[in-house]
Amino acid sequence: MARDKDRHTWREGYTTGSCAAGAAKAACLLLRGESLAEQIEIPLPSSARLTMPIHSGEIHNLEGRACILKDGGDDADITHGLEIQALVRLISPQGEVLIRGGRGVGTVTKKGLAIPVGESAINPVPRRMIREAVREVFPVEEVEITIEVPAGETTALRTLNPRLGVIGGISILGTSGIVRPMSEEAFKTSILPELDQAVAYGYKAIVLTPGHYGFRVATEGFKVPPEAVIQMSNFVGYMLEEAAYRGIEEVILLGHVGKLIKVSAGIFHTHNRVADARMEILLAHAALAGLNLDSLKYLAEFPTTEGATTELLQMGEQKLLHHLAHLASERAQAFTFGRLSVGTIMTLLDGQPVGWDMKARRIVEEQGWAWTSEI
Repeated sequence: MARDKDRHTWREGYTTGSCAAGAAKAACLLLRGESLAEQIEIPLPSSARLTMPIHSGEIHNLEGRACILKDGGDDADITHGLEIQALVRLISPQGEVLIRGGRGVGTVTKKGLAIPVGESAINPVPRRMIREAVREVFPVEEVEITIEVPAGETTALRTLNPRLGVIGGISILGTSGIVRPMSEEAFKTSILPELDQAVAYGYKAIVLTPGHYGFRVATEGFKVPPEAVIQMSNFVGYMLEEAAYRGIEEVILLGHVGKLIKVSAGIFHTHNRVADARMEILLAHAALAGLNLDSLKYLAEFPTTEGATTELLQMGEQKLLHHLAHLASERAQAFTFGRLSVGTIMTLLDGQPVGWDMKARRIVEEQGWAWTSEI
């Protein structure tokens, strides 16, 4: 990417989940007897709509197949350019949309991910997107959708999937359907205006969150005004400094435990290729909290902090998660030499808060946002 590129021209892309949904809808249209179009339009989780080019499509033996090329925009990753295909069969006049992964889509083999062991690694939001896109063509019919990525198996070897226990291919991912540029240069030019907007609205307390998922939890779960929620990507330290520079007084760090647990250890650039010590941090503090060796060994077998955190809750060890949230806040305050008062809320993938400190709760309540008894 050119460093001097104007921030307003950063090109967005679309997720593997959007590609799968678009390919599924395009294949359904072919199966319904329509000719192959150049583009396909699908609904997004935000209720907006996305139009993507169709790469190819055909009907063969009463099955429809369509393909969309993954486009990462100006933040291209390892999946950029992959063929995401959908094979569609009409089963009966009425029934469910059945979704499964074919060649090049991984299978989950370890606990702790968003999908159960044994299932295809097609995450919940992409599954919903596929289902909604298909229903725009076949409203009530029973339809079988098979998502395939011909180069998925070899591509997955260059991802974290093998370590996470996802074997045989890539994962079909995405929470918003859109890939927004999150490289450092793009971030500094495209996200800072959100912080400036929060200041312009007069907010002295804001929420910093890694991305779209945390934004949704903050605005929908905690009822934080959207203008007071800033997506910081992996640049925690940078955004804390910029918030302090602009006169912000209080910050809540809100996000998935696997991301914010790094801040507990003083890590302020949280990309996994910069620092990926999530389980090490969790196990170290679990040991300091007095968990026995067998429990520590058991927790160490989980491929993700999501799974280990869920197990800690079942073990009645939520106080450890609260402690980690407190440590994250203390480290963040020290990072800005006390210029900010910081609270932390750590959540699971479903948005459930699992660890927080009293400073976060105080900020939420004083701002008139929502802190419910279920939290």
